[in-house]
Amino acid sequence: MKKLLYTFLILFSLSLVVTGCREEKSTEEIVEEAIDDVEDGLEDASDEVEDAMDDVEDNIDDTVDDIED
Repeated sequence: MKKLLYTFLILFSLSLVVTGCREEKSTEEIVEEAIDDVEDGLEDASDEVEDAMDDVEDNIDDTVDDIED
């Protein structure tokens, strides 16, 4: 019974050691990820501005058409 208990304790300890280690990112990797996130955000904002400009343009065209009629 003691051998079984020791075996489980050893396996549990080994699993903690193996899964407890995590990979640390370097400063360079963190900065690169931040730059990528900012670029993605700027692209999304640019797309939203373009869509808003298209909507305004469509509304102006519709208003001009209504005035002409």
